Amino acid sequence: MIKFLHIADIHLGCRRYNLEERTRDFARAWNDVIVRHVLPNDLDFVLIVGDFFNSRKVDPQTMNHAMGGLQTLREAGIPVIAIEGNHDMHEAMSDFSWMRSLSQWGLLKLLEPSRDEEGRMELVPWNEEERTGSFIDVAGARIFGSHWYGTTANVAMGLLSEAIRRARGEELFNILMLHTDVEGQLNRPIPALSVERLKELRSLIDYVALGHTHKRFEVDGWAFNPGSLEACTIDEYREERGIYLVEVDEEQRIKAEHIRDYVQRPFQRLSFDVSGVIDDEAVHAGAMDVIRREARLHDDNSDTPAPIIEISLKGHLGFKNSLLDLGRLRDEARAMTGALHVMVRNQSVPVEYAVAAGLDADTSRPLRERRIIEDLIARDTRFRDRARDMAGLVIEAKRLALSDEPPEAILDLIEQKLEPGARRATNTQTAGEEATATVAASAGALQAIERNAAT
Repeated sequence: MIKFLHIADIHLGCRRYNLEERTRDFARAWNDVIVRHVLPNDLDFVLIVGDFFNSRKVDPQTMNHAMGGLQTLREAGIPVIAIEGNHDMHEAMSDFSWMRSLSQWGLLKLLEPSRDEEGRMELVPWNEEERTGSFIDVAGARIFGSHWYGTTANVAMGLLSEAIRRARGEELFNILMLHTDVEGQLNRPIPALSVERLKELRSLIDYVALGHTHKRFEVDGWAFNPGSLEACTIDEYREERGIYLVEVDEEQRIKAEHIRDYVQRPFQRLSFDVSGVIDDEAVHAGAMDVIRREARLHDDNSDTPAPIIEISLKGHLGFKNSLLDLGRLRDEARAMTGALHVMVRNQSVPVEYAVAAGLDADTSRPLRERRIIEDLIARDTRFRDRARDMAGLVIEAKRLALSDEPPEAILDLIEQKLEPGARRATNTQTAGEEATATVAASAGALQAIERNAAT
């Protein structure tokens, strides 16, 4: 029986949100996997399928984390077989990479395809003296390495297949380590290895050890992608990630257990809809209420790391963005939850940019204009009940402005149309507010109409 651990995308040295603690998170996950799942399991080998490091340039502390774990595995007599990923691969014009150095130092075995005299891709056996090679035999398995092919993966698969056909072990369990995007597993419109091209390897390879995509997925119980050890960004926090503990019996039947039982930093995403909220204090109170009800709180006595929380403000904001005190919201949320870090994202749409949305392309310009102005005024709770009348006033004020009427005449029109109780002499404050609102709505409506017309 063959027993091994399949890991990918460890990303040692990854730093996010300008937090040194996040760099330690990736090292902690790496070490915790070794302690919990490598050393106790009597493994034949460990596979690291690319992106061991987060960058080609490795700082001293990250190298300490890498070498400490690898040294532990070497002392335990567990071979580590690795390939480079897009993050830690050597430069195109250089033979140098830290992965190659670790291989030369005997801490891992880096597998890489080579070229024959005719320039064809060639897979050559591991040379322990030179510490280079394309495949290695361990415990009844023949393990093949490959490069990061990026957008050329579909073309490269044909060449790789031919090279494997010439080098595969007929009586061995053949494993291919492949760091690549796979069709259907990403939401980004980028070229990826098609499942059809991947399956062309089915007759040659018994287990495809995938890496690169930071979430778990499987193809036909034959190709396995464990996901990254840690979430590299909060956008990945919902994805399932971990490692595979794989056992292969005498009949080459595969049992691949996906494991998530190791220390990972928890993340949480919350949101608050600001639509219809009257002022910045109400936004603050509403967002804090969401955090109070839904946020995961950190217990200082727990072994679980403190969470990273993102709170997003969404919807249509009825006042200026500049009135929001996001720093205060962040600080109070962190104090309430005990989070390592709180991010506040204002993803709300100011009303002056939102009014043109939802109108049909066939809507006439006069109707479009009135609808936009009414929407703008109605979003201010002070004038919501009078939006229709004030929209007519805005349109008339705009007509006078375009006719080069003097400003005094336009102001006089606005004051005449206001309710009697809001005239100059009786309530100058209310009159001033409504006049300001009317003028602002006129300017905002013109801008929104032009933006909507342009699209």
